[in-house]
Amino acid sequence: MRGWIVLVVALGLGSTAVAAQQAVVPDPLRVYLDCQDTRCDFDFLRRELGWVDWVRDRADAQVHLLVTSQGTGSGGREYTLRMIGLAAFQDRNHDLRTATPSQATDDEARRALADAMKLGLASYAGSLLIGQRLQVRFDPPIAGTPEREVHDPWNFWVFRVGVQGFASGESRSTSSHFGGSARATRTTDDWKIRLEASGNRSENDYVLSDSSTLSTVLTSSELTGLVVRSLGDHWSLGIEAGYEADDRENVDQLFGVAPGIEYNIWPYSESSRRQLTVLYEISLLSARYIDTTIYDRLEESLGRQRLRVALVQREPWGTSRLSLEGANFLDDFSQNNLSVFGGLEFRVTKGLSVDLSGGYSRIRDQRYLPKEGATDEEVLLRLKSLQTSYQYHMSVGLSYTFGSIYNNVVNPRFGGGGGGGGGRDF
Repeated sequence: MRGWIVLVVALGLGSTAVAAQQAVVPDPLRVYLDCQDTRCDFDFLRRELGWVDWVRDRADAQVHLLVTSQGTGSGGREYTLRMIGLAAFQDRNHDLRTATPSQATDDEARRALADAMKLGLASYAGSLLIGQRLQVRFDPPIAGTPEREVHDPWNFWVFRVGVQGFASGESRSTSSHFGGSARATRTTDDWKIRLEASGNRSENDYVLSDSSTLSTVLTSSELTGLVVRSLGDHWSLGIEAGYEADDRENVDQLFGVAPGIEYNIWPYSESSRRQLTVLYEISLLSARYIDTTIYDRLEESLGRQRLRVALVQREPWGTSRLSLEGANFLDDFSQNNLSVFGGLEFRVTKGLSVDLSGGYSRIRDQRYLPKEGATDEEVLLRLKSLQTSYQYHMSVGLSYTFGSIYNNVVNPRFGGGGGGGGGRDF
């Protein structure tokens, strides 16, 4: 890329002739902003795009602006802006993409997103009277500017390390938790490499009714590595290896390696909007347990296979997710796990939205359970996993909004600015 090119769309004052012809400011472009799985600073956007009327409902909009995002290999994010024409702009649609690096601040990220919105929405506003008050500025590169050479001393590797901890207590109980993690990734069009390590330690002390103290300690650690090779627009081949130790799961040491293959019905280039993937994976495991298991084993080697079908689709009406997964041990097919998960967020009609999610697992593969079972204290304090034949969860949400169709005014007073207090305000 030669030089730096900046294209800015701004709300101008217009010419004297136009001002004379228009006694009042023309109506702005009406836009419905739909940010799915993406952090959009709406207050900032309302200030930056003063030539837009942000409406609360899609039915009142001239443009439906659908924003989705996904992580990039460098630790940044790529945003896809899908502009869907409505009313007079029916069937006039187009997409834009912009990306931010991993070191981008929140302000830099929101400005990049706002600039992309300006470029995309200006093509619609230009067809309205408000377009007469828009100006386009182009900053050409400085004469003699040499071509920019891309040099990456890290060779696409991105590293992240972190630690966390908290402590709390009252007169008869104290709790503390400490953990750390490290992550290294390298992503190109052909390869995806991810290395992760984490560890956690939790301690709790309880003073009981007889003045004795019950103390508990739980630790866990994990190390995983993933290498994926792209095989065209639809196929991927990968291998994952890892180590795990978990007091609650009765696992002293677990080593595993799992090659797998994945097929995406749609091209991976459309992954920010829709995916339908089929993944098959076979694992070779070597386990050593803390206590003797229900199968009288302290250690064992075994094989396991897994098949997963997953759908994610983001459309103007909302987002849908569905996954089906089955797995079993190769030495005994009756020891298996079948699960299904689904989620649906959609607008039923003007102002009415529904959010549904749920999942169910049929469990027949808890080989790690200790033979001696769990005491009442361990059950109540969730210190050990318990035998179960199933797990489920579900949620339902319904919301209805009515009133003014406009959503342009920003007033942050008494907003708190983040954080939280320790008690009631009244």
